[in-house]
Amino acid sequence: MIRKSMATAQPPAFRPRSLEIKLKNRKPDDRDGGFTLLELLVVIAILGLLIGLVAPAALRQLGGAKNSVAHQSIQRLGQVLDLYRLDVGQYPSTEEGLQALVTRPAGVDNWNGPYVKDNGPPLDPWRHAYVYRNPSERAGHDYDLCSAGSGGNAASTATQICNP
Repeated sequence: MIRKSMATAQPPAFRPRSLEIKLKNRKPDDRDGGFTLLELLVVIAILGLLIGLVAPAALRQLGGAKNSVAHQSIQRLGQVLDLYRLDVGQYPSTEEGLQALVTRPAGVDNWNGPYVKDNGPPLDPWRHAYVYRNPSERAGHDYDLCSAGSGGNAASTATQICNP
């Protein structure tokens, strides 16, 4: 009996050699590690719902940001057109357009440009050319400087973003 109690009183860190061999040679059980197909499907469904809810809101924010950039760009270009007018004495004509801010128009003496850094006329956030008209078709404005908006249809005044 004494022998039996001594055999069972082993330190907890001690493992019999036979147990180590069994652990090394053990074949994985179906319950070991990994995820079940059901768990994976639940995670994919949750991710799909999150993307479905978040993506439209993110796209709306992106569209709103482009509208804001268009308003700011039109104000900035209005200031550039004012500088042109100070130098030349008048705003560019409709025929000269915003290209007059990049290259000297024919017959203009006091042109101190280029007034913008780009090689061509500036583009709105949707990569469309701005619509410029001088004289303005709106009362109380010297000129019209408009972005066609996200649709790119310059004929549609409902979607245009114009100088204030």
